[in-house]
Amino acid sequence: MTTLSSSKPWHRLLLTGAAGGLGTVLRESLKPHCEILRLSDIAPMPAAAGPHEEVWPCDLSDKHAVHQLVEGVDAILHFGGVSVERPFEEILGPNISGVFHIYEAARRHGVKRVVFASSNHTIGFYHQEQTLDAHAPRRPDGYYGLSKAYGEDMATFYFDRYGIETVSLRIGSSFAKPQNRRMLCTWLSFADLTQLIVKALAVPEVGHTVVYGVSANKTVWWDNHLAARLGYAPQDSSETFRAEVEAQPQPEPGDPAMIYQGGAFVAQGPFDDA
Repeated sequence: MTTLSSSKPWHRLLLTGAAGGLGTVLRESLKPHCEILRLSDIAPMPAAAGPHEEVWPCDLSDKHAVHQLVEGVDAILHFGGVSVERPFEEILGPNISGVFHIYEAARRHGVKRVVFASSNHTIGFYHQEQTLDAHAPRRPDGYYGLSKAYGEDMATFYFDRYGIETVSLRIGSSFAKPQNRRMLCTWLSFADLTQLIVKALAVPEVGHTVVYGVSANKTVWWDNHLAARLGYAPQDSSETFRAEVEAQPQPEPGDPAMIYQGGAFVAQGPFDDA
């Protein structure tokens, strides 16, 4: 970690996936926490680089490009990659090769802290009446969930072998507001997401810690006690939006969005069948 004399604890942070939905939010909310925010994506940024920003296009499947991307950064917020369920071939480059390239570059350049955007889809085949902590065996609900499970294993390996510490955020549903009944349980506000990332960067000696990214909703499926060392204290709740969400039409009987924690992801694919 680079410790500065200013009020900003980090010199240069790398944010991958910076052109995506969450990346666009974090581009603004992380500015108070670093002197320079390096923004990377394969897609064009929605706005040009501003003061104290670096825009650095990069294909995560390109090992050499990722090594150049990581040089000179103090910590990595890895939010890049395919963020929805897709055929395995589309997941392979950015999500599987990409996470390996990120960790190899971190090793070579001496970066010792990664915040990895994992997902609730690593445990998506559990039923919604079950309560899970971070030690529950993973049950991915698709190729996307498999890629995030692989990323968590990569984080464990690179800590055990090389001492690179990671906080893996199993993000539930991070939007401006919950969009359906399932999200009343999985919603993570943008403010709580930012708090979680800042805690994940600042707390010493995390090893590889898995934390569920969820706000203080009335009903939750995930027990975060194993991540108490982070000091994460969510401030928002989906309850504010309950009446609006419950005014939507009732889902059909047997809708996976009302049965499985991963919702509709459990029913997507196979993609190559005629």
